[in-house]
Amino acid sequence: MIIDAKNVVLGRLSSFAAKQLLLGEEVDIINCEEAVVSGKRAPIVENYIRRVDRKAPTKGPYLYRNPAFFVKKTIRGMLPFKKPRGQEVYRNVKCHIGVPEGLRNEKFTEIEKAGAGKLQKADYLKVKDICRQIGYNRG
Repeated sequence: MIIDAKNVVLGRLSSFAAKQLLLGEEVDIINCEEAVVSGKRAPIVENYIRRVDRKAPTKGPYLYRNPAFFVKKTIRGMLPFKKPRGQEVYRNVKCHIGVPEGLRNEKFTEIEKAGAGKLQKADYLKVKDICRQIGYNRG
């Protein structure tokens, strides 16, 4: 199953992907950097910066700055990862920045009722913007 994350709320995307993984599907998520987190900009960025700038960086928790790994870690939070079943199904998820060459001609699944269409511009923030704020340097 290939899911397009463009303008989809990250939490709803993650729960949908986790459910599909637990049902036995292999899930590819494209355009991870275009997923959105709902809420006001300042508190969201402040929260993630606080989580990254902990006083003991070698002891975790670790927060990925790459949008693909950022989304993948969110999906992991929706799975029973501390149990063997959760770890097995977590291997079946792949997150991509943009659309890779091998998946260009495939049919994408869109998640209904998970889009950010009803949200106002000030009420959400894209994953790529969050990742740039916490230290991601690419494009």
